[in-house]
This record gives sequence, C-alpha cells and structure tokens, in this order.
Amino acid sequence: MHFNLSEEQAMLQASTARFIKQQYPFEVRQRHVALPEGFDRATWEQFAELGWLSVPISEASGGFGGNAADTMVLMEEMGKGLIATPYVATVLLFGGLIDRGAPAQLKESLLEPLISGQLQGAFAYQERQSRHNMADVKTTATRDGNNYVLSGEKTLVLNGAVADHLVVSARTSGDQFDTSGISLFVIDANNPELQKTAYRLMDGQLVANIGFNNLNVKATQILGEEGDGYDLIKQVANNTILALSAEGLGIMNKLTETTREYTKARKQFGVQISSFQVLQHRMVDMFMACEQTRSLMYRAVCSVGSDDAERSLHALKFMIGRNGRQVGSEAIQLHGGMGITDELSVGHYVKRLMMINTLLGDADYHQQQLAHISLPE
Repeated sequence: MHFNLSEEQAMLQASTARFIKQQYPFEVRQRHVALPEGFDRATWEQFAELGWLSVPISEASGGFGGNAADTMVLMEEMGKGLIATPYVATVLLFGGLIDRGAPAQLKESLLEPLISGQLQGAFAYQERQSRHNMADVKTTATRDGNNYVLSGEKTLVLNGAVADHLVVSARTSGDQFDTSGISLFVIDANNPELQKTAYRLMDGQLVANIGFNNLNVKATQILGEEGDGYDLIKQVANNTILALSAEGLGIMNKLTETTREYTKARKQFGVQISSFQVLQHRMVDMFMACEQTRSLMYRAVCSVGSDDAERSLHALKFMIGRNGRQVGSEAIQLHGGMGITDELSVGHYVKRLMMINTLLGDADYHQQQLAHISLPE
C-alpha cells in the first residue's frame, strides 16, 4: 500500500520528532508525570505555540482543519516520545465535541482559549456499569424550566481532576441502553457542587470520578439537539480511536527499535545476543506486528467517511490490542529483568500501550463489534 505524506504532514512529523529529541527525553517525561496535575503547563503552552492544539479543530472554529492523516502523523510521533499531556482528553474528545456540537457563542468562548493552551477540558461519559458501551447511560438530566437537573456519576474521566470545563453525557429520555435520548451538557468543572475523586492510572495519567447531585445546568449549555447526543459521541469517539491507534503504533515501533538496539549491545557467552537465531525470529515477529498494524492504520485513515469505515476502525483497534500485547511482551522479555524496572523506559511504554487498548473499547470488544458487521456486498 502506498501512503505518501503531504508536504505539510511531513513538516508536522519532522517538527514533532525534533521537539521530542531535543526537549522531551524520557527523564523529562517522568518529571512531568510526577507533577500534581500529571503534566507540565509550560510544555502544554509550547504545544499551543507549535500549533499542535489546533490540528484537529476545524478552520471555521479557528483551528488548522486537519484531517485524520494529519492527526495520525502527530499522534504517532507523540507515541514514540511517550508524551504525557491531556491531548486526547482536551483536544480530541472535549475539543472535538465542542467543535462539532456547540452553538456559535459557546464554541467561540471555549475553543479560542483551548487552542491557545489556556483551557483544559474533559469528556465525562463512562459509568461504573457501562464498560465499553457509550450508550449505557444511567446519569439523568431532567428538564426544570430553563434548566436541567443532572444526577448520577461518571468514572475514569480523563483529565477530570484538572479540567476547567466538562462535557457530560446524560439521559433525557429513553431506557438505559437506548442510543436515542442521550444529551450532552457543558458544565463548569470548578463548580463546588461537583464531587470529585482523583487518582492515577498505571501509565501515570490523572483521572477522576465525578458525581452530580441535582446539579442545575442551563438549557443553553446543551450541545446539539436534546436527545441526539449519541451520534455526536460516535463521530468524536471514532476520530479519537484513530488517534489513539496511531499513538499505539508509535509506541510499538519505539519498543521494537529500542529492543533491537539492546540486543545489539547486550552480550552473552562473549557474543551479541542479536546473533542468536531464535532472538532474530522474535525480533522479526515484532517488526511484522508493527507492519501489519500500520497497514490497517492506513486502511482506516483512507476509509474515513466511506461505508467501510466502521469495519476498518474495529479491525484496527483489535489489532492494536492484540499486536500491542505481543510487541510489549517481547520487549520486556528480551530486556530481561530490566524490562519491568521503573528506571528503564520499556515498562512505561508497555503500560501506556495497555491503557490505549482499554480506552474506547479493548481488543475483545472491537472483535465482537466486528463480528456483528456483515461484509459489504
């Protein structure tokens, strides 16, 4: 498959790789993750200056208007650098929902500071019982004059502890699993009536459980039409799955490269272990896993907007989970005991790869979804 980058995409790829090499080594990443907010604000402002925060935002909203390939290029390089920022939560999820669904005045007030690096956002959609089903919503929003009253709880909200604003999915009509009847609300994340419990996941990112106890929200804070939020969620979730998969592919390639270099440097019985045929076979398996995933990535990017888009996306996310597990396991095993130490980057890359597998549906979930989609005629 031939997939050539445009001149702008090549420049974006080069600038991201250069930034990581010069300013974001693994040691810096570790210091940033250990900060109270889980990332460095100064680095986030650099992202804004470089234009990265505007890449997936439409031109009409003041962004770059990048397509799936533009986001893929950026996220793959971020994966290689194991960059720890709320890019997925703030730009792709929150920003994507606001860009596509907010009324003009609300869009302008939120996206301008987001693109300039002054606003943090989050999307609160997951609940304790929902697993990977984004239509499983028990949080309710009841109409009360010109307001809505929100009640319920959202869990594992990415960037929820730091966000200035939240987009919250809530049910305004229908039953628990109905795709219709779900509405999206923008709320102030600093409202003292919110109940927040912040904690870290295995990859170091900060998340929060957020409770809503009869919280009043103005009707003007709704995205799109009442009850039609699920279609908007699916659009943004699909774009984010592509981006996360690109990040995962970047991590897989980095792990393969790091492991290859280690086997060249490590000696046993007086020779480099890279000369052992059995290890060469395992390295080839890692390389092939990366190439298979890249082919599916290109297919998914090229099929955006087509009838085959959903099948390609499910297949890609399944492949990220399956092949990512293979590459991660081989990287740790070939590094020996060092592979699981905090001092070495390998284990941290693998942890992030494991989290990418679980976000927006793991490999098993997407395999099940793929099985329910009939082949095109």
